[in-house]
Amino acid sequence: MTIKKIRQILKDTAYSRTGGSPEELKCAEYIASKCEELGVKAEISQFKVDMADLKRAELTVDGTPIACRGYLCCGSGEVEAELYYLRNTDKFSLSECKGKIVMVDGYLGYWTYHDILDNGAVGFITYDGDANYPDRDIDRRELRSYVSEGKKLLGVNINAKDAISIINSGRKNAKISIEQEEYEGESRNVIAELKGDTDEVIVFTAHYDSTFLSQGAYDNMSGSIGLLGIAEHFINRPRRHTLRFIWCGSEERGLLGSKAYTDSLSEDELKKIVLNINLDMIGSIMGRFIACCTCEEKLVYYIEYFASEVGFGISCRQDVYSSDSTPFADKGVPSLSFARLAPHNTATIHNSYDTAKVMSARRTAEDIDFICAFSERMVNAAKCPVDREIPENVKKKIDYYLFREREKK
Repeated sequence: MTIKKIRQILKDTAYSRTGGSPEELKCAEYIASKCEELGVKAEISQFKVDMADLKRAELTVDGTPIACRGYLCCGSGEVEAELYYLRNTDKFSLSECKGKIVMVDGYLGYWTYHDILDNGAVGFITYDGDANYPDRDIDRRELRSYVSEGKKLLGVNINAKDAISIINSGRKNAKISIEQEEYEGESRNVIAELKGDTDEVIVFTAHYDSTFLSQGAYDNMSGSIGLLGIAEHFINRPRRHTLRFIWCGSEERGLLGSKAYTDSLSEDELKKIVLNINLDMIGSIMGRFIACCTCEEKLVYYIEYFASEVGFGISCRQDVYSSDSTPFADKGVPSLSFARLAPHNTATIHNSYDTAKVMSARRTAEDIDFICAFSERMVNAAKCPVDREIPENVKKKIDYYLFREREKK
């Protein structure tokens, strides 16, 4: 993958492409066309996702309107109640949620949502952005179905500056009004394959969708470019294993593309997949390169040794990575994610600052070259050396990540 091609792809895809949107379809078709240019047939595979058209979202605090975005898929209606800022999640703090609209810090995760729900909250407010940045951006968020489990509270998202102002002024009451149309829509995975000498498969994944405010150059058109680079590398080279490339849709909405794909496979089809290699955020100007192995710990040491052999700096660990590798590992497929993690003051994600400005085409090409060199060893191994069994300690971490079990603090 040349520097010129990398820069062109980043330029061509410099737009928001949220899961299930027309822009996501536009990008899926673009990726498929890039596969066709390589001589690889690509299929756009659709899967169902929850969608919503937000007609109206309003927040007033003590009668003062506050700029907000309503949570998609949180229902429609109106609620007015005392405002409560949840500073901590201890039992006493949670007990104060009853009958109140609750403001929480950061993202509203599964356990926090159910904590405030179970303690009687009647609505919620989240905030994002940065109090030290000049913008007043507000991200569009959704109450994911696997979070709400059918129990919906009305919620809005606001900018951090307004959140600070509300709490600092001691305002007492909040009112949320939301009107939206909820329906079942479609998101897409893009799938391409290079046949090998055996029917055992190595699956390469990267998500191509972005969040509402973001162009997603770093997170994760970089990884999507990486998949194109790997396909380009192997198309005219020997391949013992069959290679399958999946550009996953709706990752930012909860790994929906990779979940849909792995759920669609039979046990026999899953058993043929011997390894998943996932790319999520590579090629940033700043930052360290990492490998996160959701499999036996031996692979950690193998990658470290290999990186030393070829002269490439890397940090490796055994863990669960918040990306499309996790649904594969949950199905018993040994998985790893490669990423270049930039410090937050040099490249941020899920906001309007994630553009090509934080990217280095040269570094992206170098990262792709390393991933290709490592993949050569796996692709042409007489037998994939990674044990096809997820260790118990890793299974436990997957259970925590997928909210099947709550990790004790």
